[in-house]
Amino acid sequence: MRLAVIGTGYVGLVTGTCFAETGNQVIGVDNNPKKIEILDSGKLPIYEPGLLEMVQRNRKEGRLTFTTNLAQAIENVDVVYLCVGTPQGDDGSADLSALWAVGDAIADQLKGYKLLVIKSTVPVGTNKKLTERIAARTSQPFEVASNPEFLKEGAAIDDFMKPDRVVVGIRSEKAQKLLNELYAPFLRTEHPFLVMPPESAEMTKYVANAMLATKISFINEMAGLCDKMGADINDVRRGIGHDGRIGFQFLHPGPGYGGSCFPKDVNALIAMAREKQVSSRLIEAVDLVNDQQKKVLPGKIKQHYANQLSGLTLAVWGLAFKPRTDDIRESPSLTLIDSMLEAGVKLRVHDPEALANVREEYGDKLIYCDRRYDALQDANALVIVTEWQEFRTPDFLLIKEMLKKPVIFDGRNIYDPPALKQLGFTYYGIGRRS
Repeated sequence: MRLAVIGTGYVGLVTGTCFAETGNQVIGVDNNPKKIEILDSGKLPIYEPGLLEMVQRNRKEGRLTFTTNLAQAIENVDVVYLCVGTPQGDDGSADLSALWAVGDAIADQLKGYKLLVIKSTVPVGTNKKLTERIAARTSQPFEVASNPEFLKEGAAIDDFMKPDRVVVGIRSEKAQKLLNELYAPFLRTEHPFLVMPPESAEMTKYVANAMLATKISFINEMAGLCDKMGADINDVRRGIGHDGRIGFQFLHPGPGYGGSCFPKDVNALIAMAREKQVSSRLIEAVDLVNDQQKKVLPGKIKQHYANQLSGLTLAVWGLAFKPRTDDIRESPSLTLIDSMLEAGVKLRVHDPEALANVREEYGDKLIYCDRRYDALQDANALVIVTEWQEFRTPDFLLIKEMLKKPVIFDGRNIYDPPALKQLGFTYYGIGRRS
C-alpha cells in the first residue's frame, strides 16, 4: 500500500518506518526542512532504540522517503496518516492548530479518494470537526478515521510491530477494510483489531493514559505514607501486586511521571470534562499528586542538609523522563535541577542519551559529564533520577571513594537499603525503610 505520513516527530517517524518495514511504500512529510535534511543524511532527529537501523534499511531499499512537499507526497497515495503535534495549550486543552493547518492543506490538494487517519492524540470530536472542515473546502471524496497510538518511548518499535490491540475509529466498511489490510501483518498472533466510532477511539487514548497515570500517582502517594508510617513501599508493592486484579505494571514509586503524553493527556481530559461541566476530581487529583511528587526528591535532599545547600555539589544520574529515550519533556529531573540551582547547588549531571537536550535547556549552568563516574568528582552526594540499566549495579566502593560523603538519594528505588547501609552509605529512597 502507498502511504503518506504527515509529521516526522516521534509518532510519525515510528509509524512510517514500521509500515515501510512490512513492505508498504511510505513518504514522510514535515514542514521543518532541518528534520528532513537530518533524515536524508541517514540520521535521526530523535533517539529510539532500533529505529535508526530500521530507517536506514528501508531508505536503502527504497520503501521510505522524506520530503517537505505535502502536495507531491499525497498525490498518489491510498492513506494519509496525520501525526502532527497537539501540544498542551495555556488552559490545559490540546492545541489543534497544526492539525487544522494540515487538514486545510490536504483539502486544497485532494484528487480522488483518500483515507485520512488521525494518529495524533486529539480531543473527542476532532475527527468530526476535521471531516466538516475539509468537506467545506473540497468536493473530492475522502474519509477521516481515528487510530490512536499506544507507543512507549524506549520500546516503540516492539509496541508497533507487536501491538496488544489496534484501535480504529471509522464510519465506513471501506475505511475498515483499508486499515484491516494495513494492520494485518502486525496482528498475526490473534491480538484484536477493535473497530468503534471515532469518538470512542479518541476517548480510548485519553482514558488509557489517565488510567496509567492514576496508578503511578496512587503508588507514589502510598510511598509518601509509608515514609511516615515506617513501612516499606517495596514490601507493600509486592504484597498487592500479586493480586491478579491489581498487578505490578505502573506500580513503581518514583519522582513523578513526565514525558510528552501523561501530563498533556491528563490535563486535556480535565479540560474536556470542564468544558462539558462533568466532574473530574479523580483525574485532577492525579495531576496534583504528580506535581507534588516531583518535589519529593528535592525535599529529601533539603531535609538531609537542613536546608544548608549553598556551595554543595551533587552528582545527578539520569535526566530523561524514563530510560531508553532522550526525551526530557516534563522530566522530574528538571524540577530537581531548578530547585537545586535556586538553592545554590552545583550540579554535575550525566545521562546516556539526554545530555544534549538538557544542555540546550540550561547552557553553562550545569557541568555535563559523558561518563557516569565523572559526575561523582568533588560531589557531596549522588542523586538517581532515571533508572537506566547501567545505573543498577555500579561499583559502590568506587562511588564511596569518590564522593565527599557516602550519601545516595535514590529516586527510583533501584538499590537495596540494607546492602548500602552495610557498605557505610546513608541512603534515601521513595517510601523505603532506610
